Amino acid sequence: MFRPDPPSPDWFTADDSVLRVALVFPMQGSAGIFGPTCELCAQLAAEEVNRAGGVLGRELRLLPVDGGSGPREVADHVEALVDLGVVQGVTGWHISSVRQALAPRIAHRVPYVYTALYEGGENTAGVFLTSETPRDQLRPAMGLLAHERGVRRWFVVGNDYVWPRRTARAAHAFAREAGGRIQGEVYLPLGTHDFDAVLRRIERSDADGVLMLLVGSDAVRFNRAFAAAGLDARCLRLSTLMDENMLMASGPTATVDLYSTAGFFASLANQDTLDFHGQYAGRFGIEAPALGSLGESCYEGVLLLAALIGRARTLDVSAIGAAAEKVSYEGPRGLLHLRGGHVRQRIYLARADGVGFDVVAQLDLHGSHP
Repeated sequence: MFRPDPPSPDWFTADDSVLRVALVFPMQGSAGIFGPTCELCAQLAAEEVNRAGGVLGRELRLLPVDGGSGPREVADHVEALVDLGVVQGVTGWHISSVRQALAPRIAHRVPYVYTALYEGGENTAGVFLTSETPRDQLRPAMGLLAHERGVRRWFVVGNDYVWPRRTARAAHAFAREAGGRIQGEVYLPLGTHDFDAVLRRIERSDADGVLMLLVGSDAVRFNRAFAAAGLDARCLRLSTLMDENMLMASGPTATVDLYSTAGFFASLANQDTLDFHGQYAGRFGIEAPALGSLGESCYEGVLLLAALIGRARTLDVSAIGAAAEKVSYEGPRGLLHLRGGHVRQRIYLARADGVGFDVVAQLDLHGSHP
């Protein structure tokens, strides 16, 4: 299990030359598989911000917080850090259940930049979101796969919490738009190891596509079981949460006909991505955890948080919110702007090629096929 070094004593002493940010990311549980990448990408961004002069002339420092604990436990921890004045901002990748517990308790007090793809609909004042939502990510992907691959009958396999359930609710409408339907749905606890009953249901259905809404190691185990059952010869898989670390853990024999959709893939051959690869490898070495959209989102989160505070010229959350629509920043996903508290960005569809991704299309965000 990945754990960072504990905070040093100077975290708890007043220092007006430092701006401290809680970096909330998974160090355990199903999502812990990409936790190391989250921390390194955020660290890279913080170092970049500091080389450019910091935030309001202050050094930006990250305090790692385990976002893989229970939602209430994470919220208690981060709220205590805010209460004590230890942190002046929050960012990071963590599941929606954690965000829902945390946002009401801290977002009106410190700026909170949430970096995980999520189910949509978050409008709490003081929360800013960098990643994908189903309308921009899943809808066009399902439409393209219906057009290009003839997928009409979907089966949903997700973890049992808010993001998979609300995403699947939207997927019913997306499937109908593309002339298809959802054949069945199964929701499983985080940490599930046994998928036999689910695989039997998929096999008995006439589904030709499986929508995977599984987190981290759960998706890895499902991929292996799915391939071992021979279902990869009959159904393609589509995931909105699948990065290179998860592909490598699944193994090349378990990723046949597996698609993912995201705003960033490490294999994108554009200058922004190539520059990011160079910075990451130059700082952490070629043996560092693999880059992927989930870890990279934490880089985006730090950059956006710095841009928000820098634009408002204050840590006051109301002032930051009032200036947010004028905020832009440039990172591995290109030059990005906030609209309604959300970053709008290009979205891609990629197909697994062994333990990497081959980007096959930039998706039309209006949902129509090319």
